[in-house]
Amino acid sequence: MNDILKKKFPSFSNALLIDVNTNALQQSFAAGDVIMRTGQYIKNTVLVLSGKIKIYREDEEGSEFFMYYLQPGQACAISMICATKNQKSQIMAKVVEDVELIMVPLQLMDKWMMQHRSWYEFVIDTYRSRFEEVLDVIDSIAFRAMDERLEFYLKRHRDACDCDDLKLSHQEIASELNTSREVISRLLKKLEQRGVLKMHRNNIELLK
Repeated sequence: MNDILKKKFPSFSNALLIDVNTNALQQSFAAGDVIMRTGQYIKNTVLVLSGKIKIYREDEEGSEFFMYYLQPGQACAISMICATKNQKSQIMAKVVEDVELIMVPLQLMDKWMMQHRSWYEFVIDTYRSRFEEVLDVIDSIAFRAMDERLEFYLKRHRDACDCDDLKLSHQEIASELNTSREVISRLLKKLEQRGVLKMHRNNIELLK
């Protein structure tokens, strides 16, 4: 595990890498697995070695609101906050692509904050980057019309997968943007007419 840790988390000091290898647990999850649910207590935070996790909010009726993805080399800032405060989760986390995770127990998080400067800096940087990303989402909701929100949403997914072909259904997009499938289909058609994207049977291709 040490080699892949060094590669995915290059900012970690050698002492921290030894502690992670010695004390944290590596665990695998398959696509579709829900690894964090709203209302549950969080006893660990996760470091992503491979794969992809979707972080989202879910209302009482089961509607989803997409927040961000977790990818290799990243950790979940919200789980860190909930774990340190012994609070219940306010988010859902679902595996999008099979993942390998490092599970870091609560007591180790607190201990490493004091013992390892590289862990402290990693946690602070994780908080900052996720806060900035959530602000972008809030700006999108508060200040953009639905067509602009859709374009912003698609570009975030392109950045996350580093690809132009997005395997997203109209219904999935509608659920995550809290609107109807009909609205999304109509707006996607408009974006296609503008030359922003091209719709295929099983994917959406971004052209610019």
